Amino acid sequence: MDSRSKPHRTPCKECPLQGLESLRSMTTDQLSFMQQFKQGEMSVAKATQVLVEMSISPHVYTVLAGILMRFKTMEDGRRQIVNYVFPGDLLGIQGAMQEPLTHGVEALTEATLCVFSRDRMLELFREQPQLGFDTTWLSAKEEAALDEHLLALGQRTARERVAYLASFLFMRGKDTGLTRGHTLKISLTQTQIADTLGLSLVHTNRTIQAFRRSGLLVWSQNELMIADIDGVMDLAKYEHMSFRPRPFI
Repeated sequence: MDSRSKPHRTPCKECPLQGLESLRSMTTDQLSFMQQFKQGEMSVAKATQVLVEMSISPHVYTVLAGILMRFKTMEDGRRQIVNYVFPGDLLGIQGAMQEPLTHGVEALTEATLCVFSRDRMLELFREQPQLGFDTTWLSAKEEAALDEHLLALGQRTARERVAYLASFLFMRGKDTGLTRGHTLKISLTQTQIADTLGLSLVHTNRTIQAFRRSGLLVWSQNELMIADIDGVMDLAKYEHMSFRPRPFI
């Protein structure tokens, strides 16, 4: 794993996630608890696998910066990308509940993770019940997102699927302060897009090129540009739910 663990670099009281409109700021007491609960930070290089399927992670992570993806791999090597992870999201919670992870996690961009010990998760629930509830809430919303992704695979056309994924990623980026105007910086290959949407690489490429010609959205390997997000969301039949303010730990 190409990553480096670091001691506390960002004091919890100066956490950049505290300033995001879409995230619920912690109280002074919660910040004080998290400062001693936090084990450190980990810098992760692009394309690094952070969590391995069927392992029990000794740590739980909160994404402080960057974008990652969750995926499942079949025995023959085929892969299904099941979700994307943005700042404020939680990683490794299944391991925290002493169950093997049913998915792997890989960094799509350089990322920074806050590191927590799995063995201390019961302490979080005992000492900070609201944060414990927030942990459960985040897990429930992950399940809700998977339901929406399943709908995208089962009922949407190829054009609607690409529009849906573009809308989902762009709006999550907007909620977490990663978009700049009409653009989200994200390194996503057409193979990875195909692995998310259940399309062939050829079909994915044709659909993305058709969008590029229309000018509605342009999806390159390093960024996603959407000229009309409302139009793309309407095409995808997708209604984004911001859940503001969203908790994090």
